Parts: sequence; structure tokens; C-alpha cells
Amino acid sequence: MLIARRADTRARADFATWKMMAKLNGLSALPPEAQEFLASYKNLLAQMGEGEATEATTAAIYKAYYAEMGGAGTAPDVRARPPEPSADNVTAFRRPAPKPKKAASFVAATFGGSQKRPLPVALIFACLVVVYVGIRLYWR
Repeated sequence: MLIARRADTRARADFATWKMMAKLNGLSALPPEAQEFLASYKNLLAQMGEGEATEATTAAIYKAYYAEMGGAGTAPDVRARPPEPSADNVTAFRRPAPKPKKAASFVAATFGGSQKRPLPVALIFACLVVVYVGIRLYWR
């Protein structure tokens, strides 16, 4: 089943890439195998809808990849994937709700909280002045 899932994933990714390259006029740069699959896709597209033709071509690519990857026997059916989202099935982006902030007062932070209160700027400045004066007095 692992080989089947890998083959299916690779088949869907490769087919999407091949279709995009064909749309961008890069069909001649594709390998012959890819060109054959795209030709059969165009034939199927004339007979049925785009979704059905895409699934039929992807199934053919999947079976080829399954055999190439060493799968024994016929390729098993992998779980059905949901159809590709269409332009009508677009959902607007919503930002997640903001997380509530914890309200911490000075009293709670000083006595009960594990957060340390930052030293005030004036205290740091006073300590620097004391150190400076002490060094000046020591060197005299």
C-alpha cells in the first residue's frame, strides 16, 4: 500500500506539472512518456469533461508508476481524493482570535508571581555613579 500511495502522489504531482508546462508552451521539453500521457489526455478531453479526463489520465499514470516502483499485480485503489477546489469554493481568510493577555499587577508580580520586576533606570544610573566615584577615589 505504501508503494501505491507514493505512486499516486507522484502521478498527481507529475500530471499537474506536465499540464502546466504544456500551457506554458514547454511541451517539447517534456520526456516522451509525458508527451504520450498528455496526448491521451487531450483525446479523453474531447470525449468527456475535464475532471473525468484528468482522473482517467492520472489513473493511467498511477498504474504505470506503480509497476515501475515494483508493485506486484494490479495497482490497488487508493483512497479517493476530494476534487480540486474550484473558483466558487474559495473561503475568505480569517485571522485567529487574539489570545487573552494575563493581567499582572505590581503586587501580584512582586509577591506571588515568578516574574522579576525590571530594575528602574534611576537605580541602575545611581549604581553606575557609585561605581565610577569608587574607582576615581581608589586611583587617587
